[in-house]
Amino acid sequence: MTKDQATERSPNTERIVITYGTFDLFHIGHLNLLKRLRNLGTKLIVGVSTDEFNSKKGKSTIIPFADRLEIVKNIKYVDLAIPEITWEQKIEDIKKYDAKIFGIGDDWEGKFDNLKAYCEVKYLKRTDNISSTLIKGSFEPLKKSHILELKAALDTIQSIIEKLE
Repeated sequence: MTKDQATERSPNTERIVITYGTFDLFHIGHLNLLKRLRNLGTKLIVGVSTDEFNSKKGKSTIIPFADRLEIVKNIKYVDLAIPEITWEQKIEDIKKYDAKIFGIGDDWEGKFDNLKAYCEVKYLKRTDNISSTLIKGSFEPLKKSHILELKAALDTIQSIIEKLE
């Protein structure tokens, strides 16, 4: 269902779905999840974790919050993107937007069962072999500490070669 079709419906037939995430290094797994969530209802609201909230969760992002929010706002499956600033916000938002479904990836299975008192909770299967964490891990060899280790190893090799000459 398109956004236009959703807005043609009367308010009492709206089935609002809400989700939250960091959406760093936006990838096909994010897109697949948002598409599947949108197909569960007539409108999709997405909370994007702020940099400050991610810091409290012990996470860091590569893409700044304002850019991540702008990316998510412009996904055709998303009707509204809002900042996520606290864990407790979910209950407030479910009530505020009259969300009927809270959906999130199944890596969070069971973690949001407390929201079942306010709406239906769905844990959706993630796209295999893709995540922001995996993408970030692929950059690991490029970290400064590894480059310094490689330089030290090269220096050692160079000194061995010089002694052999």
